[in-house]
Amino acid sequence: MEAIAANGRDQANHATTTADWQLANTDYGQTHRATTERSLSPTATEATSPTTGQVPSSATDSAAPTLEITPDPNFTAPLPARQPLPEPGVDPVVDSLLGRPQEPDFDTYRLGPGDAFFVNVRQFPDLSFQATLDIQGNVIVPLQGVVSFNGLTLDQSAALITDIFNQYVINPDVSLTLVAQRGVEVTILGEVVRPGYYPLGAPQIASALLTAGGTTNTADLRSVIVQRRLPDGQLLERNLDLFTPLKDGDALPNIALQDGDVIFVERLDPAALDEYDQALVARSTLATPTITVRLLNYGPNGGILSAVDLPNGSRFADALVRTGVNADASNLGEIALVRFDETAGRAVTTLIDGHDAFRGIPAENPPLQQNDVIIVNRSLLARVSYALNTFTQPFRDVLGFLLFFDSLSDSATNLFQP
Repeated sequence: MEAIAANGRDQANHATTTADWQLANTDYGQTHRATTERSLSPTATEATSPTTGQVPSSATDSAAPTLEITPDPNFTAPLPARQPLPEPGVDPVVDSLLGRPQEPDFDTYRLGPGDAFFVNVRQFPDLSFQATLDIQGNVIVPLQGVVSFNGLTLDQSAALITDIFNQYVINPDVSLTLVAQRGVEVTILGEVVRPGYYPLGAPQIASALLTAGGTTNTADLRSVIVQRRLPDGQLLERNLDLFTPLKDGDALPNIALQDGDVIFVERLDPAALDEYDQALVARSTLATPTITVRLLNYGPNGGILSAVDLPNGSRFADALVRTGVNADASNLGEIALVRFDETAGRAVTTLIDGHDAFRGIPAENPPLQQNDVIIVNRSLLARVSYALNTFTQPFRDVLGFLLFFDSLSDSATNLFQP
Protein backbone atom coordinates (compact mmCIF):
# COMPACT_ATOMS: atom_id res chain seq x y z
CA MET A 1 0.00 0.00 0.00
CA GLU A 2 2.85 2.39 0.82
CA ALA A 3 4.36 1.67 -2.61
CA ILE A 4 1.09 2.45 -4.34
CA ALA A 5 0.74 5.68 -2.36
CA ALA A 6 4.30 6.70 -3.20
CA ASN A 7 3.71 5.97 -6.85
CA GLY A 8 0.59 8.15 -6.79
CA ARG A 9 2.49 11.00 -5.20
CA ASP A 10 5.20 10.72 -7.89
CA GLN A 11 2.63 10.86 -10.68
CA ALA A 12 0.98 13.89 -9.08
CA ASN A 13 4.32 15.65 -8.71
CA HIS A 14 5.17 14.82 -12.34
CA ALA A 15 1.84 16.24 -13.55
CA THR A 16 2.37 19.41 -11.56
CA THR A 17 5.89 19.82 -12.92
CA THR A 18 4.69 19.24 -16.48
CA ALA A 19 1.92 21.81 -16.11
CA ASP A 20 4.35 24.31 -14.65
CA TRP A 21 6.79 23.67 -17.53
CA GLN A 22 4.09 24.20 -20.17
CA LEU A 23 2.89 27.37 -18.51
CA ALA A 24 6.44 28.63 -18.24
CA ASN A 25 7.07 27.90 -21.91
CA THR A 26 3.91 29.80 -22.88
CA ASP A 27 4.80 32.79 -20.71
CA TYR A 28 8.39 32.73 -21.97
CA GLY A 29 7.28 32.75 -25.63
CA GLN A 30 5.06 35.74 -25.06
CA THR A 31 7.77 37.58 -23.18
CA HIS A 32 10.39 36.70 -25.79
CA ARG A 33 8.23 37.92 -28.66
CA ALA A 34 7.44 41.17 -26.93
CA THR A 35 11.09 41.71 -26.12
CA THR A 36 12.17 40.95 -29.70
CA GLU A 37 9.58 43.36 -31.15
CA ARG A 38 10.67 46.22 -28.92
CA SER A 39 14.43 45.68 -29.45
CA LEU A 40 15.00 47.92 -26.46
CA SER A 41 16.97 45.58 -24.17
CA PRO A 42 20.43 44.07 -24.82
CA THR A 43 19.28 40.76 -23.26
CA ALA A 44 16.08 38.83 -23.49
CA THR A 45 13.77 38.87 -20.50
CA GLU A 46 13.58 35.59 -18.67
CA ALA A 47 10.19 33.92 -18.32
CA THR A 48 8.98 33.08 -14.85
CA SER A 49 6.38 30.69 -13.66
CA PRO A 50 3.20 32.26 -12.37
CA THR A 51 3.07 29.52 -9.80
CA THR A 52 6.54 29.48 -8.33
CA GLY A 53 7.93 32.83 -9.56
CA GLN A 54 11.07 30.98 -10.76
CA VAL A 55 12.26 29.82 -14.17
CA PRO A 56 11.91 26.05 -14.48
CA SER A 57 15.20 24.31 -14.99
CA SER A 58 13.74 22.24 -17.83
CA ALA A 59 12.80 25.42 -19.70
CA THR A 60 16.24 27.00 -19.44
CA ASP A 61 18.10 23.76 -20.08
CA SER A 62 16.44 22.33 -23.19
CA ALA A 63 13.17 23.63 -24.60
CA ALA A 64 13.69 27.43 -24.90
CA PRO A 65 17.20 28.68 -24.26
CA THR A 66 17.52 32.33 -23.24
CA LEU A 67 18.78 34.73 -26.00
CA GLU A 68 21.83 36.53 -24.72
CA ILE A 69 23.27 39.63 -26.54
CA THR A 70 26.69 40.86 -25.58
CA PRO A 71 27.15 44.58 -26.44
CA ASP A 72 30.20 45.52 -28.47
CA PRO A 73 32.28 47.96 -26.39
CA ASN A 74 33.68 49.51 -29.59
CA PHE A 75 30.26 50.19 -31.14
CA THR A 76 29.01 53.80 -31.19
CA ALA A 77 25.38 54.42 -32.05
CA PRO A 78 25.00 56.88 -34.94
CA LEU A 79 23.47 60.26 -34.20
CA PRO A 80 20.07 61.03 -35.74
CA ALA A 81 20.36 62.59 -39.15
CA ARG A 82 20.25 66.39 -38.97
CA GLN A 83 17.51 67.89 -41.09
CA PRO A 84 18.89 70.69 -43.30
CA LEU A 85 17.40 74.17 -43.07
CA PRO A 86 15.27 75.23 -46.03
CA GLU A 87 17.03 77.12 -48.76
CA PRO A 88 16.78 80.94 -48.70
CA GLY A 89 13.52 82.13 -50.15
CA VAL A 90 11.66 78.86 -49.52
CA ASP A 91 10.40 79.60 -46.00
CA PRO A 92 10.03 83.35 -45.37
CA VAL A 93 9.55 82.83 -41.63
CA VAL A 94 12.85 80.95 -41.31
CA ASP A 95 14.56 83.57 -43.45
CA SER A 96 13.25 86.31 -41.20
CA LEU A 97 14.22 84.55 -37.96
CA LEU A 98 17.71 83.76 -39.24
CA GLY A 99 18.22 87.27 -40.55
CA ARG A 100 18.82 86.06 -44.07
CA PRO A 101 18.99 88.83 -46.65
CA GLN A 102 15.96 88.95 -48.90
CA GLU A 103 16.40 88.97 -52.66
CA PRO A 104 16.17 92.66 -53.64
CA ASP A 105 13.50 93.52 -56.14
CA PHE A 106 11.20 96.37 -57.17
CA ASP A 107 7.97 94.43 -57.56
CA THR A 108 7.46 93.21 -53.99
CA TYR A 109 5.88 95.56 -51.47
CA ARG A 110 7.49 95.47 -48.03
CA LEU A 111 5.80 96.71 -44.90
CA GLY A 112 7.06 99.76 -43.07
CA PRO A 113 5.97 102.28 -40.41
CA GLY A 114 2.53 103.65 -41.24
CA ASP A 115 1.26 100.61 -43.11
CA ALA A 116 -1.96 99.06 -41.80
CA PHE A 117 -3.18 95.51 -42.41
CA PHE A 118 -6.10 93.31 -41.41
CA VAL A 119 -5.62 89.70 -40.34
CA ASN A 120 -8.55 87.31 -40.66
CA VAL A 121 -8.45 83.92 -38.89
CA ARG A 122 -11.48 82.08 -40.26
CA GLN A 123 -11.94 79.30 -37.69
CA PHE A 124 -11.08 81.59 -34.76
CA PRO A 125 -12.62 85.05 -35.33
CA ASP A 126 -11.52 86.16 -31.87
CA LEU A 127 -7.92 86.08 -33.14
CA SER A 128 -8.67 88.35 -36.11
CA PHE A 129 -7.24 91.85 -35.71
CA GLN A 130 -6.25 95.04 -37.52
CA ALA A 131 -3.06 96.92 -36.73
CA THR A 132 -0.81 99.73 -37.94
CA LEU A 133 2.97 99.45 -37.84
CA ASP A 134 4.44 101.92 -35.37
CA ILE A 135 7.52 104.04 -36.00
CA GLN A 136 9.72 101.00 -35.30
CA GLY A 137 7.68 98.69 -37.53
CA ASN A 138 6.12 96.76 -34.63
CA VAL A 139 2.59 95.43 -34.14
CA ILE A 140 0.86 93.86 -31.12
CA VAL A 141 -0.32 90.36 -32.11
CA PRO A 142 -2.98 88.63 -29.96
CA LEU A 143 -1.61 85.93 -27.62
CA GLN A 144 1.95 86.87 -28.57
CA GLY A 145 2.58 90.54 -27.90
CA VAL A 146 4.92 92.86 -29.79
CA VAL A 147 6.14 91.48 -33.14
CA SER A 148 8.22 93.30 -35.77
CA PHE A 149 6.92 93.28 -39.36
CA ASN A 150 9.29 95.93 -40.69
CA GLY A 151 10.66 94.93 -44.10
CA LEU A 152 8.48 91.83 -44.50
CA THR A 153 6.32 91.19 -47.54
CA LEU A 154 2.61 90.51 -47.15
CA ASP A 155 3.13 86.77 -47.70
CA GLN A 156 5.95 86.67 -45.17
CA SER A 157 3.80 88.53 -42.64
CA ALA A 158 0.92 86.08 -43.10
CA ALA A 159 3.32 83.14 -42.69
CA LEU A 160 4.77 84.66 -39.52
CA ILE A 161 1.33 85.15 -37.97
CA THR A 162 0.35 81.60 -38.94
CA ASP A 163 3.49 80.28 -37.24
CA ILE A 164 2.66 82.27 -34.09
CA PHE A 165 -0.97 81.09 -33.88
CA ASN A 166 0.11 77.49 -34.54
CA GLN A 167 1.49 77.51 -31.00
CA TYR A 168 -1.98 78.06 -29.57
CA VAL A 169 -4.56 76.63 -32.01
CA ILE A 170 -4.60 73.84 -34.57
CA ASN A 171 -4.04 74.74 -38.24
CA PRO A 172 -5.16 78.38 -38.22
CA ASP A 173 -6.34 79.63 -41.61
CA VAL A 174 -4.77 83.10 -41.78
CA SER A 175 -5.23 85.72 -44.50
CA LEU A 176 -3.62 89.17 -44.45
CA THR A 177 -4.81 92.22 -46.39
CA LEU A 178 -3.11 95.61 -46.70
CA VAL A 179 -5.80 98.18 -45.85
CA ALA A 180 -3.74 101.41 -45.69
CA GLN A 181 -0.48 102.11 -47.45
CA ARG A 182 2.10 104.50 -46.07
CA GLY A 183 3.13 107.56 -48.05
CA VAL A 184 6.62 107.80 -49.50
CA GLU A 185 8.93 110.65 -50.51
CA VAL A 186 10.85 110.42 -53.77
CA THR A 187 13.10 112.59 -55.93
CA ILE A 188 11.94 113.22 -59.51
CA LEU A 189 14.47 114.52 -62.02
CA GLY A 190 14.96 114.85 -65.75
CA GLU A 191 12.32 115.75 -68.32
CA VAL A 192 9.49 116.75 -66.01
CA VAL A 193 7.92 120.17 -65.62
CA ARG A 194 8.90 120.69 -61.97
CA PRO A 195 11.83 118.49 -60.87
CA GLY A 196 12.19 118.13 -57.13
CA TYR A 197 11.54 116.15 -53.96
CA TYR A 198 7.92 115.12 -53.49
CA PRO A 199 5.79 113.23 -50.95
CA LEU A 200 3.44 110.81 -52.66
CA GLY A 201 0.09 109.67 -51.41
CA ALA A 202 0.11 106.72 -53.83
CA PRO A 203 3.59 105.25 -54.42
CA GLN A 204 3.15 104.53 -58.14
CA ILE A 205 5.29 105.78 -61.01
CA ALA A 206 2.38 107.47 -62.84
CA SER A 207 1.39 109.39 -59.71
CA ALA A 208 4.98 110.50 -59.24
CA LEU A 209 5.22 111.93 -62.77
CA LEU A 210 1.92 113.79 -62.42
CA THR A 211 2.99 115.20 -59.05
CA ALA A 212 6.02 116.74 -60.78
CA GLY A 213 3.76 118.42 -63.34
CA GLY A 214 3.97 115.71 -65.97
CA THR A 215 6.65 115.01 -68.55
CA THR A 216 7.89 117.60 -71.03
CA ASN A 217 7.65 117.36 -74.82
CA THR A 218 11.31 116.28 -74.92
CA ALA A 219 10.83 113.35 -72.51
CA ASP A 220 11.51 109.81 -73.64
CA LEU A 221 8.96 107.61 -71.91
CA ARG A 222 10.80 104.54 -73.15
CA SER A 223 13.52 105.28 -70.62
CA VAL A 224 12.20 106.15 -67.16
CA ILE A 225 14.85 105.06 -64.66
CA VAL A 226 14.08 104.22 -61.03
CA GLN A 227 16.98 103.96 -58.59
CA ARG A 228 16.80 102.58 -55.06
CA ARG A 229 19.52 102.56 -52.41
CA LEU A 230 19.34 99.57 -50.06
CA PRO A 231 20.38 99.75 -46.38
CA ASP A 232 23.58 97.83 -47.17
CA GLY A 233 24.56 100.45 -49.76
CA GLN A 234 23.62 98.39 -52.81
CA LEU A 235 22.08 100.42 -55.64
CA LEU A 236 19.19 98.89 -57.55
CA GLU A 237 18.15 100.32 -60.91
CA ARG A 238 15.30 99.54 -63.27
CA ASN A 239 14.49 101.03 -66.66
CA LEU A 240 10.75 101.33 -67.31
CA ASP A 241 9.22 101.62 -70.78
CA LEU A 242 6.00 103.63 -70.47
CA PHE A 243 5.70 104.48 -74.17
CA THR A 244 5.11 101.00 -75.63
CA PRO A 245 2.13 100.15 -73.35
CA LEU A 246 0.73 103.61 -74.07
CA LYS A 247 1.01 103.01 -77.81
CA ASP A 248 -0.39 99.46 -77.66
CA GLY A 249 -3.17 100.23 -75.18
CA ASP A 250 -1.76 97.96 -72.47
CA ALA A 251 -1.47 98.56 -68.74
CA LEU A 252 1.51 100.60 -67.67
CA PRO A 253 4.28 98.77 -65.83
CA ASN A 254 4.23 99.62 -62.20
CA ILE A 255 6.44 99.20 -59.18
CA ALA A 256 5.91 99.94 -55.53
CA LEU A 257 7.98 103.04 -54.86
CA GLN A 258 9.73 103.33 -51.52
CA ASP A 259 11.17 106.18 -49.47
CA GLY A 260 14.28 107.67 -51.03
CA ASP A 261 13.69 106.34 -54.56
CA VAL A 262 15.00 108.50 -57.40
CA ILE A 263 13.06 108.75 -60.68
CA PHE A 264 14.86 110.09 -63.73
CA VAL A 265 13.13 110.71 -67.07
CA GLU A 266 15.59 110.61 -69.96
CA ARG A 267 15.67 113.19 -72.77
CA LEU A 268 14.47 112.08 -76.19
CA ASP A 269 17.21 111.59 -78.75
CA PRO A 270 16.41 113.72 -81.84
CA ALA A 271 17.55 110.82 -84.02
CA ALA A 272 14.70 108.69 -82.61
CA LEU A 273 11.87 111.09 -83.47
CA ASP A 274 10.72 108.96 -86.40
CA GLU A 275 9.91 106.02 -84.13
CA TYR A 276 8.48 108.04 -81.26
CA ASP A 277 4.98 109.53 -81.35
CA GLN A 278 5.32 112.80 -79.45
CA ALA A 279 1.73 113.78 -80.25
CA LEU A 280 0.43 110.62 -78.59
CA VAL A 281 2.52 111.24 -75.48
CA ALA A 282 1.39 114.87 -75.35
CA ARG A 283 -2.26 113.80 -75.22
CA SER A 284 -1.64 111.21 -72.50
CA THR A 285 -2.12 111.72 -68.78
CA LEU A 286 1.60 111.26 -68.19
CA ALA A 287 2.55 114.52 -69.93
CA THR A 288 2.02 118.04 -68.65
CA PRO A 289 -1.66 118.92 -69.18
CA THR A 290 -1.08 122.39 -70.65
CA ILE A 291 1.54 124.17 -72.75
CA THR A 292 2.23 127.88 -73.26
CA VAL A 293 2.85 129.33 -76.72
CA ARG A 294 3.45 132.94 -77.73
CA LEU A 295 1.74 134.77 -80.56
CA LEU A 296 3.43 137.82 -82.11
CA ASN A 297 1.08 139.98 -84.19
CA TYR A 298 0.45 143.57 -85.11
CA GLY A 299 -1.64 145.70 -82.82
CA PRO A 300 -2.77 149.30 -82.77
CA ASN A 301 0.54 150.43 -81.28
CA GLY A 302 2.86 148.01 -83.02
CA GLY A 303 3.87 144.46 -82.23
CA ILE A 304 2.04 142.57 -79.51
CA LEU A 305 3.46 139.43 -77.93
CA SER A 306 0.79 137.47 -76.09
CA ALA A 307 1.10 134.21 -74.17
CA VAL A 308 -1.58 131.60 -74.73
CA ASP A 309 -2.18 128.48 -72.63
CA LEU A 310 -3.39 125.49 -74.63
CA PRO A 311 -4.12 121.86 -73.81
CA ASN A 312 -1.10 119.71 -74.43
CA GLY A 313 -1.40 118.07 -77.82
CA SER A 314 -2.95 121.14 -79.45
CA ARG A 315 -2.07 121.86 -83.07
CA PHE A 316 -1.15 124.97 -85.00
CA ALA A 317 -4.73 125.77 -86.07
CA ASP A 318 -5.91 125.48 -82.44
CA ALA A 319 -3.61 128.33 -81.46
CA LEU A 320 -4.85 130.52 -84.31
CA VAL A 321 -8.48 129.93 -83.33
CA ARG A 322 -7.74 130.50 -79.64
CA THR A 323 -6.06 133.86 -80.31
CA GLY A 324 -8.87 135.08 -82.55
CA VAL A 325 -6.99 135.17 -85.83
CA ASN A 326 -9.42 135.61 -88.74
CA ALA A 327 -9.32 132.55 -90.95
CA ASP A 328 -10.27 134.68 -93.99
CA ALA A 329 -7.50 137.20 -93.50
CA SER A 330 -5.26 137.62 -96.51
CA ASN A 331 -2.07 137.61 -94.46
CA LEU A 332 -2.44 133.97 -93.33
CA GLY A 333 -0.69 132.57 -96.37
CA GLU A 334 2.66 132.71 -94.64
CA ILE A 335 2.82 132.30 -90.88
CA ALA A 336 6.00 131.45 -89.04
CA LEU A 337 6.35 128.85 -86.32
CA VAL A 338 9.57 129.55 -84.43
CA ARG A 339 10.86 126.79 -82.17
CA PHE A 340 13.99 126.68 -80.04
CA ASP A 341 16.35 123.83 -80.91
CA GLU A 342 18.06 122.97 -77.63
CA THR A 343 20.63 120.75 -79.33
CA ALA A 344 21.81 123.46 -81.74
CA GLY A 345 21.11 126.34 -79.36
CA ARG A 346 19.29 128.37 -82.02
CA ALA A 347 15.83 129.26 -83.25
CA VAL A 348 14.37 127.21 -86.12
CA THR A 349 11.69 128.88 -88.27
CA THR A 350 9.07 126.91 -90.21
CA LEU A 351 6.73 128.68 -92.67
CA ILE A 352 3.13 127.47 -92.58
CA ASP A 353 0.16 128.26 -94.78
CA GLY A 354 -2.55 129.26 -92.32
CA HIS A 355 -5.33 128.57 -94.81
CA ASP A 356 -4.19 124.95 -95.22
CA ALA A 357 -3.87 124.66 -91.44
CA PHE A 358 -7.52 125.62 -91.05
CA ARG A 359 -8.42 123.07 -93.71
CA GLY A 360 -6.82 120.38 -91.52
CA ILE A 361 -3.95 119.43 -93.83
CA PRO A 362 -1.57 117.56 -91.49
CA ALA A 363 1.63 118.90 -93.03
CA GLU A 364 0.46 122.48 -92.41
CA ASN A 365 -1.04 121.79 -88.99
CA PRO A 366 1.78 120.40 -86.81
CA PRO A 367 1.41 119.72 -83.07
CA LEU A 368 2.65 122.54 -80.88
CA GLN A 369 5.24 122.30 -78.14
CA GLN A 370 5.95 124.25 -75.00
CA ASN A 371 7.41 127.75 -75.68
CA ASP A 372 6.66 127.79 -79.41
CA VAL A 373 6.36 131.27 -80.96
CA ILE A 374 3.87 132.01 -83.78
CA ILE A 375 4.43 135.11 -85.91
CA VAL A 376 1.50 136.38 -87.96
CA ASN A 377 1.98 138.94 -90.78
CA ARG A 378 4.48 138.66 -93.57
CA SER A 379 6.21 142.00 -93.04
CA LEU A 380 6.50 141.34 -89.32
CA LEU A 381 8.04 137.97 -90.06
CA ALA A 382 10.65 139.58 -92.29
CA ARG A 383 11.68 141.98 -89.56
CA VAL A 384 11.88 139.26 -86.91
CA SER A 385 13.85 137.04 -89.25
CA TYR A 386 16.25 139.92 -89.81
CA ALA A 387 16.65 140.34 -86.05
CA LEU A 388 17.26 136.62 -85.57
CA ASN A 389 19.86 136.58 -88.32
CA THR A 390 21.71 139.58 -86.90
CA PHE A 391 21.66 138.02 -83.42
CA THR A 392 24.88 136.12 -83.89
CA GLN A 393 25.26 134.73 -80.35
CA PRO A 394 23.56 131.34 -79.88
CA PHE A 395 20.87 131.10 -77.23
CA ARG A 396 22.19 129.45 -74.09
CA ASP A 397 18.81 127.95 -73.27
CA VAL A 398 15.11 128.32 -73.90
CA LEU A 399 14.96 131.19 -71.42
CA GLY A 400 17.33 133.22 -73.58
CA PHE A 401 15.18 132.38 -76.59
CA LEU A 402 12.05 133.72 -74.87
CA LEU A 403 13.82 136.80 -73.54
CA PHE A 404 14.81 137.62 -77.10
CA PHE A 405 11.16 137.96 -78.13
CA ASP A 406 10.25 139.77 -74.93
CA SER A 407 12.94 142.34 -75.61
CA LEU A 408 11.70 142.85 -79.17
CA SER A 409 8.18 143.51 -77.94
CA ASP A 410 9.12 145.72 -74.97
CA SER A 411 12.03 147.90 -76.08
CA ALA A 412 12.10 147.83 -79.86
CA THR A 413 8.56 148.83 -80.74
CA ASN A 414 9.77 150.70 -83.78
CA LEU A 415 10.72 147.31 -85.23
CA PHE A 416 7.06 146.35 -85.35
CA GLN A 417 5.61 149.56 -86.78
CA PRO A 418 3.63 148.89 -89.97
